[in-house]
Amino acid sequence: MGTLTDIATIARWEVKKSFSMLGRDVLPFAIILFVLLVLVTGFAAQTGMHLQDGMYNVGVDDPQIAELLASDARFSVYAMDSSVLLKNRNAFDLIVVQGIVYGSETEKANAAQKTLERDYSKYVNSIYNTENDLFAAYPLWIDTESVKSELNFLATQSGQYVSVTPRRIAPVPEGEVKTVPTPSPTLAISQDELREGLVQSNAKNTQFSRYTETLSTSSSSMGNFKTPSQLSPPLPFDSIILIFVFIFPLYFTSQFFMMSIMNERIERKGEILLSTPLRTSSIIIGKALPYFIGMVAICTGLAVYIKASPVIILPLIPVIFFFLANALFIGMVSRSFKELSFISIFFSTVATSYLFFPSIFANVHVISLISPLTLIVLTIQGSAWTVTDYLYSTSLFWLTGAVLFYIAARNFKEERLFSEKKLVSRVREFLSEILSQKHPFISLFLLSGFSIPFIFMVQMMCLVLFFNIPMPYSLVFLLLFAALIEEIAKGIGIYTIYARDPAFLTWKNLILACAATAIGFLAGEKLLLFVTLAQISDSVFGSILFLSLGSLWLPFLLHFACVIIVACCLKIWGKKGFVPGLVIAMLVHCLYNLYFILGWLG
Repeated sequence: MGTLTDIATIARWEVKKSFSMLGRDVLPFAIILFVLLVLVTGFAAQTGMHLQDGMYNVGVDDPQIAELLASDARFSVYAMDSSVLLKNRNAFDLIVVQGIVYGSETEKANAAQKTLERDYSKYVNSIYNTENDLFAAYPLWIDTESVKSELNFLATQSGQYVSVTPRRIAPVPEGEVKTVPTPSPTLAISQDELREGLVQSNAKNTQFSRYTETLSTSSSSMGNFKTPSQLSPPLPFDSIILIFVFIFPLYFTSQFFMMSIMNERIERKGEILLSTPLRTSSIIIGKALPYFIGMVAICTGLAVYIKASPVIILPLIPVIFFFLANALFIGMVSRSFKELSFISIFFSTVATSYLFFPSIFANVHVISLISPLTLIVLTIQGSAWTVTDYLYSTSLFWLTGAVLFYIAARNFKEERLFSEKKLVSRVREFLSEILSQKHPFISLFLLSGFSIPFIFMVQMMCLVLFFNIPMPYSLVFLLLFAALIEEIAKGIGIYTIYARDPAFLTWKNLILACAATAIGFLAGEKLLLFVTLAQISDSVFGSILFLSLGSLWLPFLLHFACVIIVACCLKIWGKKGFVPGLVIAMLVHCLYNLYFILGWLG
């Protein structure tokens, strides 16, 4: 109970400190801005946004067409004689003469023409919707049914070639041929309900409604039925909404935790906490707890608002844990708010990209499951996901967050918190703190093993970035970057020990350190791959990342040879030899991978 009491006390202090800081400096302005935001939002909801009013100049010679276009605020309509319009056609983006549309060869004119086409289509639909016989106006109704893609993306496993040339011989059905019953000509929905659904659909802003419907569980009065004009391919970028709705509030809240750590360092208030007889873990957990609870509450509120299943909270918890761990680490290594802003913006860009890009391929490719947001997309769509999918999507966030919290806890002391050294030197000192001087080889083994989640996360990010690049360039870039990332991770531990004590790196210790690093790296990647990443490793892209994991002695020799190259460069040329050593090790790693790839293709 003593530890829980300490955590609760620190959490209360953190809440009071945050509110007192806001109350003294920011809270009055925040209240005023919040009130203004509510007023502006209400005004915009009542009157609409007018940023696009009068965007396009259109000249017409027909009063009825002028009335139709005037209903769209984006058009500035001028009614003139046709001869005058043809003579001064360059003064307008579009002119409509005797029912024919003429436009200039500009991007603005093309955009105006597309807007005119949509307005005319809505006008035609509004006329059809008033017909007494709705089925005469819309003779074809389509009952839509969502079916999960069964495409097999493992066809390119092991470098197999997949031909896309159409078959010249007509396919012959195999197995029993079942007779499909003729659909009933009658609908289960009345004509009035269909008409109501058409009117509602016609009144929507279709460019916006496609996104808002992603977060809506309300069903249309038309059920699954659509007219041909209402059919549209699925929009993969709907998941953008999930990024901004769920992830942005979490990232924004984690900024307060980051700034709280930074304030205590700059104002030297952290010395008071360090002087208390409390455990470091209790201090860190107590300070992070209010923000964790707040972020979970935000996610819960959003889930309730969109009437989604509470299950969508589960994939977000490791993301929250990961954000808080990075906020703590960034707040501890930054020397100023300027540096903190730069690092946090870089982190937010990488993390948001990692979360966002894979979710675009939800229901399309197994790569989408590396993002927890994909599980949210599936939940909102009503698709089930398993515990294996959850571990596959979230394990890297749990592991990297835990490692970052451990590193921060080991360095949560006066000489680290209040140091003014450069960023690279501070990061090296943070790593040096977790490398034991009494047991350096065991420390290198553990550091290499626990670096695997970070390596896989960065490699997955590279996989996502290079996924849409045409073959074989995507594989070449992935090959180079995957090798470089691994060599940096394997060499950083030995570099840290050398920077701390150059005399330690004797030839004997060099061999032992390289062996410990190679064994730790091999053990870590084998374990993590066995637990979570089997699905990615079955694809050709995953094969590039994990092609050497089929046996033990070959990857061990690779890791040992590459890390000993880096270590020898350090031993011979000092710190200046680290980068050349990485380049040589990367080339060796790439040649190793190419040997296996060429062997497959052969």
